[in-house]
Amino acid sequence: MDLYSPNISRIIDEWIEEDIGKGDLTSSAITKKTGKAHWIAKEEGIFCGAGIIKTIFKKIDEKIECRFFINDGEKFLKDQKLLELNGPSRSLLASERISLNISMHLSGISTYTKNIVDVLKGTNIHLTDTRKTTPGLRIFEKYAFKCGGGINHRMGLYDAAMIKENHIAWTDNLKNAVKKIRLNTPFTTHIIIEAENMKQAKDAVLAGADSVLLDEFNPELLKKGIKELRELSTNNSNRTIKDNLIIEVSGINPIKISNYLIDGVDLISTSSSITKSNWIDFSMRYIN
Repeated sequence: MDLYSPNISRIIDEWIEEDIGKGDLTSSAITKKTGKAHWIAKEEGIFCGAGIIKTIFKKIDEKIECRFFINDGEKFLKDQKLLELNGPSRSLLASERISLNISMHLSGISTYTKNIVDVLKGTNIHLTDTRKTTPGLRIFEKYAFKCGGGINHRMGLYDAAMIKENHIAWTDNLKNAVKKIRLNTPFTTHIIIEAENMKQAKDAVLAGADSVLLDEFNPELLKKGIKELRELSTNNSNRTIKDNLIIEVSGINPIKISNYLIDGVDLISTSSSITKSNWIDFSMRYIN
């Protein structure tokens, strides 16, 4: 994640504007010019947000100094000191809530993701995210997902083509739909087709999909169907890369994910890391 990109810088500016606005009305009560503080974890988890936090502090006041004792993606324990701060007291207070909020949110995503990724250890299956993200926070939430050990799916509608159930309902011919996408996009475009049953999955392979997303399939059907799909892919003249069909599985309850550690599955996608994770509790404590 490029924290120097204009887009990310603009988003962080909006966070600061939202909270500080025209200024902190309580700051006039502060008499001590400089101060020190540190962050303490009130529970264990996976940390995320070091670079973002530092950017927030520096945007509010260049004089704030940050010293981190942990890197993104690393585990922390309850009561562990995460970072130390030194700088103008009013600026430290003004930046406290913004920086804590985003880091607690992102660390919650990373922690939730890591717990699922640990279940996949010893397999060739990768955990990937979805576009079900908080508006305005997608790039940050997807970064947190990676810090937890997952990999990112497409960032938006612009970096991969996915033909889903509603597209299929409004498309008269799946093969023609794939041909039109190939004609109107760069040759690097990856085409994914969602299937809700084996017939749709086979049609997707025959239409020339690069990936097939098997949605809400039960484990027994997956075990039987994956071999058939790979054989069909190998012999299909419509596929541009015949030996590299990617099979993705979605619609799985995270609690039951161990039932889907099936040979031939490449990806398991989930929105739960972002939609169901809880914030990790951090506290910013001041040092006299």
